[in-house]
Amino acid sequence: MAKILDKQRYKCAMGAMSTVQAIERAIPVLHSGAGCAQKLSNSSGSSGYFSPNIFPCTSINEQDVVFGGEKKLHSTIENSLKVIDADLYVVLTGCTPEIVGDNVDEIVADFKDAEKPVIFASTPGFKGNNYQGHEWVVDAIVEQYLSPTEKKTPGLVNIWADVPYQDEFWLGNLRELEKLLAELGLIPNTIFGYKRGIENIKKIPEAQFNLLVSPWVGLENVKRMQAKFGTPYLHYPTLPIGAFETSKFLRAVGNFAGVDQGKIEKLISEKEAYYYYYIERFADLFLETRVMSKKFSVVADAQYVLGITKFLVNDMGLFPAKQYIVDDTPKQYRNDIEGYFKDLNYDIEAAVEFGVDGYKIQQEIENTDYHGYPLLLGGYWEKDIAAKTNAHFLNVSWPVNERLVMNSYYVGYDGGLKLIEDIYSVVKTRFN
Repeated sequence: MAKILDKQRYKCAMGAMSTVQAIERAIPVLHSGAGCAQKLSNSSGSSGYFSPNIFPCTSINEQDVVFGGEKKLHSTIENSLKVIDADLYVVLTGCTPEIVGDNVDEIVADFKDAEKPVIFASTPGFKGNNYQGHEWVVDAIVEQYLSPTEKKTPGLVNIWADVPYQDEFWLGNLRELEKLLAELGLIPNTIFGYKRGIENIKKIPEAQFNLLVSPWVGLENVKRMQAKFGTPYLHYPTLPIGAFETSKFLRAVGNFAGVDQGKIEKLISEKEAYYYYYIERFADLFLETRVMSKKFSVVADAQYVLGITKFLVNDMGLFPAKQYIVDDTPKQYRNDIEGYFKDLNYDIEAAVEFGVDGYKIQQEIENTDYHGYPLLLGGYWEKDIAAKTNAHFLNVSWPVNERLVMNSYYVGYDGGLKLIEDIYSVVKTRFN
């Protein structure tokens, strides 16, 4: 019997149009029905250089299902190159052209000598979700646009993290990761956001190594780059939030890059002194607050559930109830991710559930004894269950409907302080 999923947190693979959109002056060319494109554009949450509401699209119909949409795709690409001023054109496919067998790779190959690069990624919804679609877009860039090079730039590090726009804090988090690496004396290279784009993409094969900050998204990408360019990678699964994890992160990156140990420890000492100065100023508030339970749950993708859980346990001394990962994590990664939740301070372990049905998750939360007012961090859809359980609620994961995130971030020492501010701003509403 078919199942109905309530409050699903991911989109179909063609949602990777947001990944393309996050690359400055890159444009997705959609080979799909107009309904697919419109539905996804409504959920991307941004306009940017070129609005998703007017991305070029073949808008295939019943006639194209019968006779194929290859001619329409060819003309759409051709006209996009004429009228849209972009640096990179990425063709993305929906379900229908994939089912009828349109030879998209052959159509795109016709434009190999175009003035601007045209590549494609197969992104039908039946193949996966937008987390995987994100990976397929990066793979398309690696395989179809970039070539191996003998040139290697010492200290150059490609940084990869979570999915742009699906993660509302993607841009601020990337910039903060860049700052942390720069303070180690490294040269960060990212391809998403302001003034990154095509020039930074060209530098990818020159890097000393790839840094992946994610439990699973992007792991296949860095393995592919290692195979093609000979670029080693450091997989750091935990988004570093707060002093404990960020210091651990700096040591891991610094040691992998061959940075002088004294320089690493000096930087960490300076950062931790700054961080704990602010913690000490408000220590009484954290220690004496009785209006919030010490137990919490996070409902988000693997990156945020893991990062926030480690922060709340290791930095704030809270205790985890069950944590809920809702990104439909591929099964081959789940055992490793469960292991990360056993690596907490004080021999604490967090139970984690991989689920995609929001109704079931909220039922479990409602039936959990948090021994007081719980702390609940999740998507906007958790607001109702937060009200039922008298929880302190913070909207940190998709969908983010009650706050505007422009360049805010939770990464690093300052990011940890920002997350504390956000949590206790909610807590203090109960003081009156």
